[in-house]
Amino acid sequence: MTLRIYITRRLPQPAHDRLREAGFQTEVYPEDRPAPHEVLLQAARVADGMICTLADRIDREVLEQAEQLKIIANYAVGFNNIDMPEADRRGIAVTNTPGVLTEASADLTWALLMAAARRIVESDSFLRAGKFQGWGPLHFLGQDLMRRTLGIVGLGRIGKAVAWRATGFQMRVRYFSRHRDDDFEIGYPQEAKWVPLDSLLQTSDFVSLHVPYKPETHHLIGERELRLMQPHAILINTSRGAVVDEAALVKALKEQWIWGAGLDVYEEEPKVHPGLIGLPNAVLCPHIASATIETRTRMGLMAADNLIAFFAGKLPPNLVNQEVWKKS
Repeated sequence: MTLRIYITRRLPQPAHDRLREAGFQTEVYPEDRPAPHEVLLQAARVADGMICTLADRIDREVLEQAEQLKIIANYAVGFNNIDMPEADRRGIAVTNTPGVLTEASADLTWALLMAAARRIVESDSFLRAGKFQGWGPLHFLGQDLMRRTLGIVGLGRIGKAVAWRATGFQMRVRYFSRHRDDDFEIGYPQEAKWVPLDSLLQTSDFVSLHVPYKPETHHLIGERELRLMQPHAILINTSRGAVVDEAALVKALKEQWIWGAGLDVYEEEPKVHPGLIGLPNAVLCPHIASATIETRTRMGLMAADNLIAFFAGKLPPNLVNQEVWKKS
């Protein structure tokens, strides 16, 4: 019997090719937007496996329809879009795509940081509007990066990749994470040390967020934390939108508690807080941290390989819920 794989968005072509070469029958949601919930419900009834994205809500209602569904391959590192307790209860394997998007995400973090620090988007709009009348000594004054202090909240793979890029600017690093990383502190060529979150916010020129989303990180950065930051500080978020209280951030940017922000993720994607849209000191991207040809292709191939391994009776390389495998 041919196994049926439902894919909620078109992926880079090599991923589709790999699944077909493995003998799967694939069906792809044809529109370039998240599949409606009723589509996911129907897919769960008839598919043996599914590749979904972070934008797809695989909730209890969807999983209750999973008459044949054996595995969900999430095309993302995070998997908070999936009701994991329900997947565990039903014995549905869940995989993700860790590691592969580290470098691209770190690059985008730095693109946001530099764009905010040097007011790139603001000055680009100024020029395109026909307002550029020649060089001026006070035009779009930004901030230096050399020998400043970078605060990293969450020193995982991406946090470390962001930190290592800071060596080119001879930056000091302050980091807040669950555990102190002695090897990182010893190996980093400039000063690097673990500090409590409040201290990091008070002493960093740039603050970059790299924590997973879970109850304890919801609104980790709210009004109290934003008021601790320095007036010239810049906040960067490429982790999860709800880690930051967007309403408080809008207030902080409008009232200039902080210099600026660079965001790639939002609390209620694809909705963006309307207060952010008109702010010249906010650089906004539409969740593109992993959006390079190479990275998105590797993510698709990784998702495909997880499915192929599972249906071959092998442990998927990136299985999230290991207990399901042990019970199978």
